[in-house]
Amino acid sequence: MANNAISQRDMAVVWHPCTQMKDHETFPIIPIARGEGVYLEDFEGNRTIDAISSWWVNLFGHANGYINSKIKEQLEKLEHVILAGFTHEGIVRLSERLVALAPQGLSRCFYADNGSSAIEVALKMSYHAHKNLGEDRRIFVSLSNSYHGETLGALSVGDVALYKETYSPLLIHSLQTPVPENQSLEAAHKALEAYRLLLQERGTEIAALIVEPLVQGAGGMGMYHPYFLTHAKALSTQYGVHFIADEIMVGFGRTGSMFACEQAKITPDFLILSKGLTGGYLPLSVVLTGEAIYQTFYCDYDPYRSFLHSHSYTGNALACAAANATLDLFEAHNTIESNRLLARCMGEELQRFQLRLGVKEIRQCGMIGVIELHESDPKARLGVSIHRYCLERGVLIRPLGAVIYVMPPYVMTPNELTMVFDAIESALNHHGL
Repeated sequence: MANNAISQRDMAVVWHPCTQMKDHETFPIIPIARGEGVYLEDFEGNRTIDAISSWWVNLFGHANGYINSKIKEQLEKLEHVILAGFTHEGIVRLSERLVALAPQGLSRCFYADNGSSAIEVALKMSYHAHKNLGEDRRIFVSLSNSYHGETLGALSVGDVALYKETYSPLLIHSLQTPVPENQSLEAAHKALEAYRLLLQERGTEIAALIVEPLVQGAGGMGMYHPYFLTHAKALSTQYGVHFIADEIMVGFGRTGSMFACEQAKITPDFLILSKGLTGGYLPLSVVLTGEAIYQTFYCDYDPYRSFLHSHSYTGNALACAAANATLDLFEAHNTIESNRLLARCMGEELQRFQLRLGVKEIRQCGMIGVIELHESDPKARLGVSIHRYCLERGVLIRPLGAVIYVMPPYVMTPNELTMVFDAIESALNHHGL
Protein backbone atom coordinates (compact mmCIF):
# COMPACT_ATOMS: atom_id res chain seq x y z
CA MET A 1 0.00 0.00 0.00
CA ALA A 2 1.41 3.41 -0.98
CA ASN A 3 1.83 6.26 1.46
CA ASN A 4 0.06 8.68 -0.83
CA ALA A 5 -3.11 6.61 -0.96
CA ILE A 6 -3.41 6.51 2.83
CA SER A 7 -2.65 10.23 3.13
CA GLN A 8 -5.35 11.14 0.62
CA ARG A 9 -7.94 8.99 2.39
CA ASP A 10 -6.94 10.61 5.69
CA MET A 11 -7.35 14.15 4.38
CA ALA A 12 -10.89 13.33 3.32
CA VAL A 13 -12.12 12.28 6.76
CA VAL A 14 -9.68 12.98 9.65
CA TRP A 15 -9.24 16.27 11.55
CA HIS A 16 -5.86 16.13 13.30
CA PRO A 17 -5.06 17.69 16.71
CA CYS A 18 -3.03 20.90 17.06
CA THR A 19 -2.86 21.06 13.28
CA GLN A 20 -3.75 23.58 10.62
CA MET A 21 -5.09 21.11 8.12
CA LYS A 22 -4.46 23.43 5.17
CA ASP A 23 -0.71 22.96 5.76
CA HIS A 24 -1.06 19.38 4.60
CA GLU A 25 -2.11 20.40 1.13
CA THR A 26 1.62 20.92 0.50
CA PHE A 27 3.16 18.71 3.20
CA PRO A 28 1.44 15.32 3.23
CA ILE A 29 0.34 13.55 6.39
CA ILE A 30 2.80 10.71 7.08
CA PRO A 31 1.09 7.32 7.41
CA ILE A 32 2.72 4.87 9.82
CA ALA A 33 2.47 1.15 9.19
CA ARG A 34 4.45 -0.13 12.15
CA GLY A 35 6.76 0.81 14.99
CA GLU A 36 9.81 -0.85 16.51
CA GLY A 37 11.85 0.58 19.35
CA VAL A 38 12.58 4.25 18.64
CA TYR A 39 11.60 3.88 14.98
CA LEU A 40 8.36 4.53 13.10
CA GLU A 41 8.04 3.00 9.64
CA ASP A 42 5.73 4.12 6.83
CA PHE A 43 4.05 1.93 4.21
CA GLU A 44 7.03 2.21 1.87
CA GLY A 45 9.63 1.12 4.41
CA ASN A 46 11.02 4.57 5.30
CA ARG A 47 11.99 4.80 8.97
CA THR A 48 11.84 7.82 11.27
CA ILE A 49 13.39 8.16 14.73
CA ASP A 50 10.73 9.20 17.23
CA ALA A 51 12.73 11.77 19.23
CA ILE A 52 9.70 13.11 21.13
CA SER A 53 8.22 9.81 22.33
CA SER A 54 5.07 10.44 20.27
CA TRP A 55 3.97 13.45 22.32
CA TRP A 56 5.90 12.38 25.42
CA VAL A 57 4.11 9.08 26.07
CA ASN A 58 6.33 6.28 24.74
CA LEU A 59 8.87 5.15 27.33
CA PHE A 60 10.17 1.74 26.29
CA GLY A 61 9.87 1.88 22.52
CA HIS A 62 7.13 1.12 20.03
CA ALA A 63 5.75 -2.43 19.89
CA ASN A 64 7.65 -3.42 23.02
CA GLY A 65 7.55 -7.20 23.16
CA TYR A 66 7.01 -7.46 26.91
CA ILE A 67 4.18 -4.92 27.11
CA ASN A 68 2.61 -6.53 24.03
CA SER A 69 2.59 -9.92 25.73
CA LYS A 70 0.96 -8.64 28.91
CA ILE A 71 -1.83 -6.89 27.01
CA LYS A 72 -2.44 -10.09 25.02
CA GLU A 73 -2.63 -12.10 28.25
CA GLN A 74 -5.16 -9.68 29.70
CA LEU A 75 -7.18 -9.62 26.48
CA GLU A 76 -7.92 -13.33 26.89
CA LYS A 77 -9.32 -12.78 30.41
CA LEU A 78 -11.08 -9.40 30.69
CA GLU A 79 -11.12 -6.36 28.44
CA HIS A 80 -13.12 -4.00 30.70
CA VAL A 81 -15.58 -3.87 33.56
CA ILE A 82 -17.52 -1.04 35.17
CA LEU A 83 -15.45 0.26 38.10
CA ALA A 84 -18.46 1.45 40.13
CA GLY A 85 -19.01 -1.38 42.60
CA PHE A 86 -16.64 -3.75 40.75
CA THR A 87 -12.88 -4.16 40.57
CA HIS A 88 -10.25 -6.38 39.00
CA GLU A 89 -6.83 -7.61 40.01
CA GLY A 90 -4.95 -5.42 37.55
CA ILE A 91 -6.20 -2.12 38.95
CA VAL A 92 -5.66 -3.26 42.54
CA ARG A 93 -2.09 -4.29 41.78
CA LEU A 94 -1.40 -1.09 39.85
CA SER A 95 -2.78 1.07 42.66
CA GLU A 96 -0.72 -0.76 45.27
CA ARG A 97 2.42 -0.23 43.22
CA LEU A 98 1.73 3.45 42.56
CA VAL A 99 1.10 4.11 46.24
CA ALA A 100 4.39 2.36 47.08
CA LEU A 101 6.30 4.39 44.47
CA ALA A 102 4.73 7.79 45.10
CA PRO A 103 5.86 10.28 47.75
CA GLN A 104 4.93 9.07 51.23
CA GLY A 105 1.39 9.91 52.29
CA LEU A 106 -0.34 9.47 48.95
CA SER A 107 -2.56 6.48 49.58
CA ARG A 108 -5.61 6.70 47.30
CA CYS A 109 -5.88 6.39 43.51
CA PHE A 110 -8.72 7.85 41.45
CA TYR A 111 -8.59 6.96 37.75
CA ALA A 112 -9.55 8.75 34.55
CA ASP A 113 -8.58 8.13 30.95
CA ASN A 114 -6.37 11.06 29.89
CA GLY A 115 -4.32 13.86 31.39
CA SER A 116 -6.81 16.70 30.95
CA SER A 117 -9.54 14.63 32.57
CA ALA A 118 -7.27 13.91 35.52
CA ILE A 119 -6.69 17.65 35.93
CA GLU A 120 -10.47 18.11 36.03
CA VAL A 121 -10.68 15.43 38.73
CA ALA A 122 -8.06 17.14 40.89
CA LEU A 123 -9.63 20.60 40.54
CA LYS A 124 -13.09 19.34 41.41
CA MET A 125 -11.79 17.17 44.24
CA SER A 126 -9.85 20.07 45.76
CA TYR A 127 -12.80 22.48 45.63
CA HIS A 128 -15.22 19.83 46.92
CA ALA A 129 -12.93 18.77 49.79
CA HIS A 130 -12.77 22.37 50.99
CA LYS A 131 -16.56 22.63 50.62
CA ASN A 132 -17.06 19.49 52.71
CA LEU A 133 -15.06 21.20 55.46
CA GLY A 134 -17.26 24.29 55.29
CA GLU A 135 -14.78 26.43 53.34
CA ASP A 136 -15.69 28.47 50.27
CA ARG A 137 -12.48 28.46 48.21
CA ARG A 138 -13.25 29.07 44.53
CA ILE A 139 -9.93 30.31 43.15
CA PHE A 140 -7.18 28.19 41.64
CA VAL A 141 -3.65 29.49 41.18
CA SER A 142 -1.22 28.31 38.54
CA LEU A 143 2.18 29.44 37.36
CA SER A 144 2.59 31.93 34.56
CA ASN A 145 3.17 30.27 31.19
CA SER A 146 1.72 26.99 32.46
CA TYR A 147 -0.19 24.37 30.51
CA HIS A 148 -2.46 21.74 32.06
CA GLY A 149 -4.65 20.51 29.21
CA GLU A 150 -7.42 21.61 26.90
CA THR A 151 -10.72 20.66 28.51
CA LEU A 152 -12.39 23.75 29.94
CA GLY A 153 -11.30 23.34 33.56
CA ALA A 154 -7.75 22.40 32.60
CA LEU A 155 -7.62 25.25 30.10
CA SER A 156 -8.82 27.65 32.80
CA VAL A 157 -5.78 27.06 34.99
CA GLY A 158 -3.29 27.22 32.12
CA ASP A 159 -1.56 30.39 30.98
CA VAL A 160 -0.47 29.81 27.38
CA ALA A 161 -2.27 32.46 25.35
CA LEU A 162 -2.29 30.35 22.19
CA TYR A 163 -4.46 27.77 23.92
CA LYS A 164 -6.47 30.01 26.22
CA GLU A 165 -7.50 33.28 24.61
CA THR A 166 -10.03 31.99 22.08
CA TYR A 167 -12.08 30.25 24.76
CA SER A 168 -11.65 32.81 27.55
CA PRO A 169 -15.38 33.64 27.83
CA LEU A 170 -16.05 29.98 28.72
CA LEU A 171 -13.39 29.55 31.40
CA ILE A 172 -13.52 29.59 35.20
CA HIS A 173 -11.61 32.34 36.97
CA SER A 174 -8.04 31.58 38.00
CA LEU A 175 -4.97 33.54 39.07
CA GLN A 176 -1.37 33.19 37.97
CA THR A 177 1.74 33.65 40.05
CA PRO A 178 5.14 34.06 38.36
CA VAL A 179 7.09 30.96 37.42
CA PRO A 180 10.83 31.12 38.18
CA GLU A 181 12.55 32.70 35.19
CA ASN A 182 15.25 30.04 34.99
CA GLN A 183 16.89 27.21 36.91
CA SER A 184 18.74 29.45 39.38
CA LEU A 185 18.09 29.72 43.11
CA GLU A 186 17.74 33.48 42.72
CA ALA A 187 14.86 33.03 40.31
CA ALA A 188 13.21 30.55 42.68
CA HIS A 189 13.44 33.03 45.59
CA LYS A 190 11.94 35.81 43.49
CA ALA A 191 8.98 33.68 42.39
CA LEU A 192 8.38 32.45 45.95
CA GLU A 193 8.15 36.00 47.23
CA ALA A 194 5.46 36.78 44.65
CA TYR A 195 3.50 33.68 45.67
CA ARG A 196 3.84 34.58 49.35
CA LEU A 197 2.39 38.04 48.71
CA LEU A 198 -0.53 36.54 46.77
CA LEU A 199 -1.30 34.19 49.66
CA GLN A 200 -1.17 37.04 52.15
CA GLU A 201 -3.74 38.92 50.09
CA ARG A 202 -6.11 36.13 49.00
CA GLY A 203 -5.02 32.90 50.69
CA THR A 204 -8.41 32.20 52.29
CA GLU A 205 -10.08 32.24 48.84
CA ILE A 206 -7.65 29.88 47.13
CA ALA A 207 -8.44 26.18 46.79
CA ALA A 208 -5.15 25.00 45.29
CA LEU A 209 -1.91 25.85 43.57
CA ILE A 210 -1.29 23.68 40.50
CA VAL A 211 2.19 23.35 39.03
CA GLU A 212 4.14 21.39 36.44
CA PRO A 213 7.08 20.33 38.62
CA LEU A 214 10.55 21.35 37.33
CA VAL A 215 9.59 21.61 33.64
CA GLN A 216 6.74 23.45 31.92
CA GLY A 217 5.78 21.50 28.82
CA ALA A 218 3.67 23.12 26.11
CA GLY A 219 4.53 26.58 27.43
CA GLY A 220 8.01 26.22 25.94
CA MET A 221 9.90 23.71 28.11
CA GLY A 222 10.87 26.29 30.73
CA MET A 223 12.79 24.79 33.66
CA TYR A 224 13.26 25.84 37.29
CA HIS A 225 14.98 24.81 40.53
CA PRO A 226 13.34 22.25 42.88
CA TYR A 227 13.82 24.77 45.72
CA PHE A 228 10.74 26.58 44.41
CA LEU A 229 8.61 23.45 44.80
CA THR A 230 9.87 22.77 48.31
CA HIS A 231 8.93 26.18 49.61
CA ALA A 232 5.81 26.72 47.50
CA LYS A 233 4.44 23.55 49.10
CA ALA A 234 5.31 24.83 52.58
CA LEU A 235 3.62 28.17 51.90
CA SER A 236 0.54 26.43 50.52
CA THR A 237 0.24 24.25 53.60
CA GLN A 238 0.59 27.29 55.83
CA TYR A 239 -2.48 28.88 54.22
CA GLY A 240 -4.54 25.69 53.88
CA VAL A 241 -4.11 25.68 50.09
CA HIS A 242 -3.87 22.33 48.34
CA PHE A 243 -0.77 21.65 46.26
CA ILE A 244 -1.46 19.89 42.94
CA ALA A 245 1.55 18.39 41.14
CA ASP A 246 0.79 17.88 37.46
CA GLU A 247 3.36 15.22 36.56
CA ILE A 248 1.53 14.14 33.43
CA MET A 249 4.62 14.93 31.36
CA VAL A 250 7.47 14.76 33.87
CA GLY A 251 6.46 11.64 35.81
CA PHE A 252 7.96 8.18 35.36
CA GLY A 253 11.64 9.01 35.15
CA ARG A 254 11.63 11.89 32.70
CA THR A 255 13.44 14.38 34.98
CA GLY A 256 16.01 12.04 36.52
CA SER A 257 13.88 10.64 39.34
CA MET A 258 10.74 8.53 39.22
CA PHE A 259 8.66 11.60 40.04
CA ALA A 260 9.88 15.19 39.82
CA CYS A 261 8.50 15.97 43.29
CA GLU A 262 11.12 13.65 44.76
CA GLN A 263 13.81 16.18 43.90
CA ALA A 264 12.04 18.77 46.07
CA LYS A 265 11.41 16.23 48.87
CA ILE A 266 7.70 17.07 48.99
CA THR A 267 4.43 15.19 49.08
CA PRO A 268 1.79 17.05 47.09
CA ASP A 269 -1.85 16.90 48.11
CA PHE A 270 -2.60 15.62 44.60
CA LEU A 271 -0.22 13.88 42.20
CA ILE A 272 -1.48 13.60 38.62
CA LEU A 273 -0.04 10.98 36.28
CA SER A 274 -0.77 9.95 32.69
CA LYS A 275 1.23 9.79 29.40
CA GLY A 276 4.04 7.39 30.38
CA LEU A 277 1.79 5.54 32.84
CA THR A 278 1.01 2.87 30.22
CA GLY A 279 4.31 3.16 28.38
CA GLY A 280 2.52 5.03 25.60
CA TYR A 281 0.12 2.21 24.78
CA LEU A 282 -3.39 3.04 26.02
CA PRO A 283 -5.25 6.00 27.54
CA LEU A 284 -5.10 6.02 31.34
CA SER A 285 -4.57 8.63 34.03
CA VAL A 286 -4.65 8.69 37.79
CA VAL A 287 -4.94 11.23 40.59
CA LEU A 288 -3.23 10.18 43.82
CA THR A 289 -4.20 11.85 47.07
CA GLY A 290 -3.96 11.20 50.81
CA GLU A 291 -6.23 10.08 53.60
CA ALA A 292 -7.07 13.59 54.82
CA ILE A 293 -8.75 14.52 51.55
CA TYR A 294 -10.24 11.06 51.09
CA GLN A 295 -11.88 11.24 54.51
CA THR A 296 -13.67 14.51 53.71
CA PHE A 297 -15.81 12.48 51.27
CA TYR A 298 -16.16 9.30 53.37
CA CYS A 299 -19.51 9.30 55.12
CA ASP A 300 -22.96 7.73 55.42
CA TYR A 301 -24.90 8.36 52.23
CA ASP A 302 -24.96 12.05 51.35
CA PRO A 303 -25.10 12.75 47.60
CA TYR A 304 -23.82 16.29 48.07
CA ARG A 305 -20.76 15.18 50.00
CA SER A 306 -19.83 12.30 47.69
CA PHE A 307 -17.35 12.98 44.89
CA LEU A 308 -19.27 13.36 41.65
CA HIS A 309 -17.05 12.26 38.80
CA SER A 310 -16.91 9.22 36.53
CA HIS A 311 -15.66 7.95 33.18
CA SER A 312 -17.05 4.98 31.27
CA TYR A 313 -13.57 3.51 30.77
CA THR A 314 -12.23 4.25 34.27
CA GLY A 315 -9.62 1.67 35.26
CA ASN A 316 -9.75 -0.17 31.93
CA ALA A 317 -8.26 -3.64 32.38
CA LEU A 318 -6.17 -3.54 29.20
CA ALA A 319 -4.71 -0.15 30.10
CA CYS A 320 -3.91 -1.41 33.61
CA ALA A 321 -2.13 -4.41 32.09
CA ALA A 322 0.01 -2.03 30.02
CA ALA A 323 0.72 0.12 33.08
CA ASN A 324 1.73 -2.85 35.22
CA ALA A 325 3.98 -4.11 32.43
CA THR A 326 5.57 -0.66 32.21
CA LEU A 327 6.32 -0.71 35.94
CA ASP A 328 7.76 -4.22 35.53
CA LEU A 329 10.23 -2.83 32.99
CA PHE A 330 11.28 -0.03 35.35
CA GLU A 331 12.04 -2.65 38.01
CA ALA A 332 13.76 -5.13 35.70
CA HIS A 333 16.09 -2.72 33.93
CA ASN A 334 17.03 -0.16 36.62
CA THR A 335 15.62 2.44 34.25
CA ILE A 336 16.20 5.53 36.38
CA GLU A 337 19.94 4.88 36.55
CA SER A 338 20.11 4.00 32.85
CA ASN A 339 18.34 7.27 32.06
CA ARG A 340 20.94 9.22 33.99
CA LEU A 341 23.65 7.74 31.78
CA LEU A 342 21.73 8.60 28.61
CA ALA A 343 20.97 12.07 29.99
CA ARG A 344 24.71 12.67 30.29
CA CYS A 345 25.05 11.80 26.61
CA MET A 346 22.26 14.25 25.84
CA GLY A 347 24.06 16.95 27.82
CA GLU A 348 27.21 16.39 25.76
CA GLU A 349 25.22 16.59 22.51
CA LEU A 350 23.60 19.86 23.60
CA GLN A 351 26.99 21.50 24.09
CA ARG A 352 27.57 21.69 20.34
CA PHE A 353 24.75 24.29 20.17
CA GLN A 354 25.95 26.45 23.08
CA LEU A 355 27.83 29.10 21.08
CA ARG A 356 25.69 29.27 17.95
CA LEU A 357 24.53 32.81 17.18
CA GLY A 358 21.00 31.66 16.43
CA VAL A 359 20.64 29.89 19.78
CA LYS A 360 19.23 31.83 22.70
CA GLU A 361 19.73 29.11 25.32
CA ILE A 362 20.28 25.40 25.83
CA ARG A 363 18.88 23.72 28.92
CA GLN A 364 18.27 20.24 30.25
CA CYS A 365 16.38 18.40 32.96
CA GLY A 366 17.02 14.66 32.96
CA MET A 367 15.76 13.16 29.71
CA ILE A 368 14.53 16.49 28.33
CA GLY A 369 16.96 18.51 26.23
CA VAL A 370 16.07 21.95 24.87
CA ILE A 371 17.55 24.27 22.25
CA GLU A 372 15.74 27.61 22.28
CA LEU A 373 16.32 29.75 19.21
CA HIS A 374 16.15 33.50 18.72
CA GLU A 375 12.97 34.23 16.78
CA SER A 376 12.28 37.73 15.47
CA ASP A 377 9.06 36.90 13.65
CA PRO A 378 6.81 34.13 15.08
CA LYS A 379 4.66 34.30 11.94
CA ALA A 380 7.60 32.95 9.98
CA ARG A 381 6.93 29.62 11.71
CA LEU A 382 10.59 28.71 12.08
CA GLY A 383 9.77 25.68 14.20
CA VAL A 384 7.49 24.24 11.53
CA SER A 385 10.21 24.64 8.93
CA ILE A 386 12.79 22.89 11.13
CA HIS A 387 10.29 20.13 11.90
CA ARG A 388 9.77 19.47 8.19
CA TYR A 389 13.50 19.56 7.44
CA CYS A 390 14.24 16.97 10.13
CA LEU A 391 11.37 14.73 9.05
CA GLU A 392 12.81 14.59 5.56
CA ARG A 393 16.01 13.31 7.17
CA GLY A 394 14.31 10.64 9.23
CA VAL A 395 13.94 12.38 12.61
CA LEU A 396 10.69 13.36 14.29
CA ILE A 397 10.91 16.50 16.40
CA ARG A 398 8.02 18.91 16.80
CA PRO A 399 9.27 22.30 18.04
CA LEU A 400 7.14 24.54 20.22
CA GLY A 401 7.56 27.76 18.27
CA ALA A 402 11.28 28.50 18.44
CA VAL A 403 11.89 25.86 21.11
CA ILE A 404 13.41 22.62 19.82
CA TYR A 405 13.26 19.83 22.36
CA VAL A 406 14.34 16.20 22.46
CA MET A 407 12.41 13.84 24.73
CA PRO A 408 13.24 10.34 23.48
CA PRO A 409 12.06 6.89 24.50
CA TYR A 410 14.29 5.45 27.20
CA VAL A 411 15.50 2.67 24.88
CA MET A 412 17.29 5.09 22.54
CA THR A 413 21.00 4.36 22.14
CA PRO A 414 23.74 7.02 22.31
CA ASN A 415 24.34 6.53 18.58
CA GLU A 416 20.66 7.14 17.80
CA LEU A 417 20.72 10.20 20.04
CA THR A 418 23.68 11.53 18.04
CA MET A 419 21.68 10.98 14.83
CA VAL A 420 18.88 13.11 16.27
CA PHE A 421 21.18 16.00 17.14
CA ASP A 422 22.98 15.67 13.79
CA ALA A 423 19.63 16.27 12.07
CA ILE A 424 18.91 19.29 14.29
CA GLU A 425 22.37 20.73 13.62
CA SER A 426 21.91 20.22 9.88
CA ALA A 427 18.53 21.98 10.07
CA LEU A 428 20.05 24.98 11.85
CA ASN A 429 22.85 25.14 9.29
CA HIS A 430 20.29 25.02 6.49
CA HIS A 431 18.36 27.92 8.05
CA GLY A 432 21.50 29.99 8.68
CA LEU A 433 21.24 29.66 12.44
